[in-house]
Amino acid sequence: MADAREPGRSAGPVRPPEPPAVRTGSVAASAVPSPSGTQPIRKSGPLHTPQGDTTIEDTVVQKLAGMATREVPGVYAMGNAARRALSSVSGRISGAQTNAADGVSVEKGERQAAIDLSIVVEYGYSIVEVSQGIRRNVIRSVENATGLEVLEVNIDVTDVHLPNEDSGDGDDTGNQPEGRLE
Repeated sequence: MADAREPGRSAGPVRPPEPPAVRTGSVAASAVPSPSGTQPIRKSGPLHTPQGDTTIEDTVVQKLAGMATREVPGVYAMGNAARRALSSVSGRISGAQTNAADGVSVEKGERQAAIDLSIVVEYGYSIVEVSQGIRRNVIRSVENATGLEVLEVNIDVTDVHLPNEDSGDGDDTGNQPEGRLE
């Protein structure tokens, strides 16, 4: 029996094919279909190439930001008082090591990240200058290492470490390190 339809027309509505799954983090997502609906558009950027995708876990960004923060002069410690007390106790246990992600929380997408830091500033340092140094260092470190754009670095100064708070292992010479206010 001959088909009564016009040449080139199908029997029903034409649906574009389902886009292939693209892995992002631990959740599978679909590639974005092109405007014509025929070919999916691959995500672009340094983490998405024709040869494959690279995913970066939040903990990687946390550790990079934590290490970059600790490099800035004037940062005495990271985290709030309860977290520092727990780290102090665990630091006395043989083989325990400091967690580089203490005091760091991250919100991360496929191309961008926002970082929140909780720090204790060493007495005598300008909190403004320490904060500016942290932002510069964290943004440079995370962007260079991951290719993610760091949108913001929020800093919560939870305490100021005073010289007399040391348990006898501090420098009592009265010499102030470079960068401290007098």
